Order: sequence, then C-alpha cells, then structure tokens
Amino acid sequence: MDWKVALDIVVSLLMIATIGYAVMLNNRLAALRKNRDDLAKVIINFNEATVRAESSIPKLRKAAEDSGSALQERVEKAQSLRDDLAFMIERADTMANRLENAVRSARTEVKVPQGKIGAASGGTNGNGGGSGKGAQAATVAAAAAASEAEADERSEAERELLRALQSMR
Repeated sequence: MDWKVALDIVVSLLMIATIGYAVMLNNRLAALRKNRDDLAKVIINFNEATVRAESSIPKLRKAAEDSGSALQERVEKAQSLRDDLAFMIERADTMANRLENAVRSARTEVKVPQGKIGAASGGTNGNGGGSGKGAQAATVAAAAAASEAEADERSEAERELLRALQSMR
C-alpha cells in the first residue's frame, strides 16, 4: 500500500469524525441559542420588575413617613393626656386629704361638745335623746361647712387644671 493512500484514508476518517463533531456542536449551539432567547425574556421580565420596585420605593417611603408622623402625634397627645391625668390625680389626692382632715376635725369638734351636752342633759333627760339630735345637727353643719370649703377649693383646682390644659395646647 502506498503511503499516500494510507494517509488519505486517515485524513478521510479524521474528516468524518470532524463532521460528526461539527454536527453535534451545531445542535448544542442551537439549543444554547434557544435557551439564550428564554434567558433574554427572563432578564427583560426581571428588569421590568426591578423598575416597578424602584418606582414603588418613594411611595412606600412617603407612606412610612406619614404613618410615622401620625404615630408621633398620637404619642405626643398620649403623653400630654398622661401628664394631665397625673396632675389631676395629684390634685385629687390633695383634695381627698383635705376633705378627710376636714371631716376628722369636724368629728372631733362634734365629739367634744357632745360629751358636754350629754353630761348636762343626762340629769334632766334620762334617755339622752336631746344630745343625739344636737350632735347630728352639729355633724351636718360641720359637713356642710367642709363641703362648701371643698367646693371653693375644688373650683380653684378646676381653674388651675384648665389653665394648665390651656397652656399645654
């Protein structure tokens, strides 16, 4: 056999292998082109979604700022109300203490004359009924005086509270 013929046969076999490999490569490139088109569509859709998200960010930021400022206003109003309530509780405690002291002093004032009246009327009236009525009248008078004094103080406290509330606003 001639070297030329053998060399031609080897080159022909290599050419056949190259043609087979080229066909296989062409099929893979076609699949890649098809996938590239799908990938391009996915990229376009992703880009559109990104643009929509970017345009929504200022709207979300504005909504968050509006909500934050509304919440801040409510917090400030709640703090103001808390301060007002604390002031009213403090004033109410003070008034309750004053009223309690006035009632105690009225009771002690009523108890002292009652003993004197009871001793004096005990000899004339055996059942002591006259002293009970006098003590009740004195208690009612003392309670009325205490409530009038408390009404004056309450009016003053209410005026102070109104001034404080008006100054807060």
